[in-house]
Amino acid sequence: MDFQELVHSRRSVRGFRNQTVPKALIREIIEDAKRAPSSMNSQPWHVHVLTGGPLEQVRRRNMEEMAAGKKPKRDIFTHGPYEGVHRTRQVDIAKQLFAAMGIARDDKAMRQDWVLRGFRQFDAPVSLVLTYDRVLDPGATCHFDLGALCYGIVLAAWDRGIGAVVNGQGISRSDIVREVADIPDDEAIMTCIAMGYPDEAFPANAVRSERQPADAFVRYVGFAED
Repeated sequence: MDFQELVHSRRSVRGFRNQTVPKALIREIIEDAKRAPSSMNSQPWHVHVLTGGPLEQVRRRNMEEMAAGKKPKRDIFTHGPYEGVHRTRQVDIAKQLFAAMGIARDDKAMRQDWVLRGFRQFDAPVSLVLTYDRVLDPGATCHFDLGALCYGIVLAAWDRGIGAVVNGQGISRSDIVREVADIPDDEAIMTCIAMGYPDEAFPANAVRSERQPADAFVRYVGFAED
């Protein structure tokens, strides 16, 4: 796919077909994504690819713990609730998704069901758990590197007809993920990517989040005036 077409057509996929994603295809995706920039070539990343029984166990236990009101247990430091413009953008995409899914504002049951879908990693057939070498904590550099790898993965997947959504909800209980996937203690779990073949009949898959105009967040310094 042309690069510009690739980045502008990509969208987060939250509904997947019940179809296995071949291991060889996932390997290709990661091979491309690993060319992401990395600070000082440190390459601090690790990817744990889950499917089948282990993934089912992670999503079931994660959903049950969160539905029971247990607190998230993440390896990384996370902020509190979004406020201001960040909260506005969060609400805007939620409104788009609820409208697409026909979830009414006062339908608490359906809203809760949608939240639980997130904790289940949207029932995707594959989950890529991204971790980094814990020895690099504290610091944002390794987080930046994983972000670059993560974007590389979703782009490389989309280029092959595979949908993905970056899904921090799916690993709200990192202790469960670590236990089931046998992730070493010297790796910090940052996020996961739910992945699979898109279900084009799933209404939320048609939703694309808006981006503000570049002029709203970009400054040009030292350039001649137009």
